[in-house]
Amino acid sequence: MINLTDSAVNAAKSAISASAFPAGGLRIAVEAGGCAEFKYTMGLVARAEPDDTLIERDGLKVFVDNKSYRHLIGTTIDFVVALEGSGFTFDNPNAKSSCSCGRSFS
Repeated sequence: MINLTDSAVNAAKSAISASAFPAGGLRIAVEAGGCAEFKYTMGLVARAEPDDTLIERDGLKVFVDNKSYRHLIGTTIDFVVALEGSGFTFDNPNAKSSCSCGRSFS
């Protein structure tokens, strides 16, 4: 299971409501690359793909492809506002290590 904090849900809902195109939800994926072996990617999408796992929380739809889902099981996604910058953070128990930017892991 992937967990989203209230802050992450609210930030995603705000992005969807401000989107210039019809967004049906938030896509979260893991791709090769970044400072470490894998990197997190996020973006608004119109709809789910056939191989997606759907996560719903407080009216927010989150789509995760099945390949990425394996890397994200148990992950908590938060949205943090800080002096250094605001953004989504990932607390991933499957990561052996992560880079200082927090956007990639191995």
